[in-house]
Amino acid sequence: MKMSLDDAGDLNVISSYEDGRVRIRGELHETGLLILPRRITKESVPGNVGQLNPESFQEVLESAITILIIGTGERQLFPSPAVFAPLMAAGVGYEVMDNRAACRTFNILLGENRDAALLLLADEV
Repeated sequence: MKMSLDDAGDLNVISSYEDGRVRIRGELHETGLLILPRRITKESVPGNVGQLNPESFQEVLESAITILIIGTGERQLFPSPAVFAPLMAAGVGYEVMDNRAACRTFNILLGENRDAALLLLADEV
């Protein structure tokens, strides 16, 4: 699925998505990464939704992010609500969806100049 955003500047806009991979600023990345507006990290990112825990959101909480989109793989999966306690306590909004929808939503939020991040996870094995 190809996506585009006019005048993206230096933002990490997702230009395309295919199962298990995403293209950002011309570079192909495997899922299992945290995408912030101007930074991408793979360190301490859970591989899939089953590995999510409250500590998984530490980098988001240390940034100026107000909205976190969580892509759970090729289908939408919901982790235990307790996992989200740190986000709720910090007032960070979050939404859980499949990766395709998560990529589209993240691009829209970037286009609106929102302080959003995307946690893009792989399918559970």
